[in-house]
Amino acid sequence: MAPRDNPDALLSLSAVELRDRLASGALRAVELVEACLARIAAVEPEVQAWAWLDGDHALQQARQLDHWRQSGRQPGPLHGLPVGLKDIIDTEGIPTANGTPIDEGRVPAQDAWIVARLRAAGAIVLGKTVTTECAFLHPGKTRNPHNPAHTPGGSSSGSAAAVAAGMVPLAVGTQTGGSVIRPAAFCGVVGMKPSFGMIPRTGVLMQSPFLDTVGVFARSIEDCALLAEVLYGHDTADRATQPRPTPRLLDTARAKTPVPPTFAFVRPPGWEEADPDMRAAIEELAGLLGDQCFEAPLDGFDEIAAIRQRINEAEMAKCYYGLERRGRGLLSPVLAEAIDAGKAVLARDYLSALDWREVLNAALDRIFDRCDAILCPAAPGPAPEGLGSTGSSIFNGLWTLAGVPAITLPLFSAGNGLPMGAQLVGRRGDDARLMRTARWLAAYLEQLEREEGRE
Repeated sequence: MAPRDNPDALLSLSAVELRDRLASGALRAVELVEACLARIAAVEPEVQAWAWLDGDHALQQARQLDHWRQSGRQPGPLHGLPVGLKDIIDTEGIPTANGTPIDEGRVPAQDAWIVARLRAAGAIVLGKTVTTECAFLHPGKTRNPHNPAHTPGGSSSGSAAAVAAGMVPLAVGTQTGGSVIRPAAFCGVVGMKPSFGMIPRTGVLMQSPFLDTVGVFARSIEDCALLAEVLYGHDTADRATQPRPTPRLLDTARAKTPVPPTFAFVRPPGWEEADPDMRAAIEELAGLLGDQCFEAPLDGFDEIAAIRQRINEAEMAKCYYGLERRGRGLLSPVLAEAIDAGKAVLARDYLSALDWREVLNAALDRIFDRCDAILCPAAPGPAPEGLGSTGSSIFNGLWTLAGVPAITLPLFSAGNGLPMGAQLVGRRGDDARLMRTARWLAAYLEQLEREEGRE
């Protein structure tokens, strides 16, 4: 049966393959959206990844895009591809509740910058994915597609789960601590957090201006590159962004490495908290890389988690002041306590904490002078059992504070069968090179697996 006649086979194709078929006319956007909606109908009752979904609206967008291509006009780089958007990203005319009852029924009058960019590229806004409360720690309704008794991670829980469950080929989330890398690892998909300031955040709920970073989810490195490249840009309303050429993420990710890359294996602060399965898996991977991998210490980084938390809480107390005033009683205890902790941070301590980004990068640059990417766990282990927590971000916050790019690859399985992720980290601004290195690693491991299969 041809993929276009079988929704599951169609959705098994990569986003890049789907993009090419849509652009050529071999596949209609309506057919792809119908396949996504059929998949959602089958698995959403268990996974619960969507905060808002309107199939008729998605099909209307698809018909308009099919007409656009049929009229002979040039399709955009994401023509006809459905995308899920975390429900803290403003969408004109579409509810955006930020995961809190305080904003229930809120309908923005304007698209976020990245949503306008997606629409201009021909993407279809399939729906809004579940977020934790205000993109912080209190979980939403989403469950892990691999085992609904386990957390999908957070705060971009719905985006990661929707991609993992095959409901949508691409999704967008955000990371302030570990909210892209961790759920991607728990759900067994590829998640990519760009360098800080690469993607404008205008129209996205701001929790911590110094830390908030828009990220992407997909089932392959190339698909992440395809989506992220469209989102990179400059917006004068977001002072973290700067005018710069758009990196050729997809072309670079697909390019052959001039020489085999070198990796620095690090045991980040919190290594003792890692599951034995994770420690064994990442150490085995480092061993498989042989002379292309060396171990590098991270001296003096033990207080980084507390420093990142101090910045997060202080800025959240300011950014969420309006929410608190409108509905303090509707906040979860964990969010209310974090806001109160932020109010107590001294200006001296907050400003000193901001200095750590440059200190961290100075230390990391010495490692990157010897390697192409840092290799470390994406999370302490597989998704924890239970839905009362989204898991630990101990292996993510360091890289968020440093503002460096990170990507997680679903390379491992725990003893209980749940996925685990290997995290690669690049030098600040080297996003395209990091994706090329990640693709080399994935291809290298696939080659080893094929060779073992022939023996």
